[in-house]
Amino acid sequence: MFDTMTPAAVSLKDVHLTLPSRAGNVDILRGIDLSVRPGEAVGIVGPSGSGKTTLLMVIAGLERASRGEVTVAGQSLSGKSEDELAAFRRDNVGIVFQSFHLIPTMTALENVAVPLEFRGTPNAMEIACDKLGRVGLGHRLTHYPGQLSGGEQQRVAIARALASGARIIIADEPTGNLDHVTGEQIIKLLFDLRGQDGASLLLVTHDSTLAARCDRVAEVLDGRIVAGAHP
Repeated sequence: MFDTMTPAAVSLKDVHLTLPSRAGNVDILRGIDLSVRPGEAVGIVGPSGSGKTTLLMVIAGLERASRGEVTVAGQSLSGKSEDELAAFRRDNVGIVFQSFHLIPTMTALENVAVPLEFRGTPNAMEIACDKLGRVGLGHRLTHYPGQLSGGEQQRVAIARALASGARIIIADEPTGNLDHVTGEQIIKLLFDLRGQDGASLLLVTHDSTLAARCDRVAEVLDGRIVAGAHP
């Protein structure tokens, strides 16, 4: 059970996003309402093109809502500059993509440490080593992404997402490029770490079985949440 008196970790109220195209403006999000409690895991489902990934990008401050109220980790994202949004993400949000987005010329340890170094964390390498140990890669610190399997690369990405102590984890189809067995291992790891750290998790997936592992499922259709918007 979640305390209904505790402020939401994520709160979206009547959020719209309209983007230009050659054919004219396209309404991607059409009045999204969503509330996520601290520590809650929310599965986000819906057909391709329904707006799921765009919704995550708005929550992370990677896309600016055209109108509406976006509050994440107690901060309103409206009016923030690009530098302020970058600092907000660095301090509050961990992102795990379907594609791992690791820097190929850096080792696993360096990939995890870089965001911490940008933040000015004095013991970045020590923290990165600890996080990689938590995801089972303590023996692969000096390996480059090209020397790692897909599952290992996703473990590095998870370690990087959790390294800064983010309270909100955003995962966009994190098993999409993995085989079934490896995907199951990654999901178990993600849920285990989320439980240990007490972070909120927003998980976009096409897998209804996977979504059902979450505390709640929010269904997106044509840019609107049609079910599961609130606890």
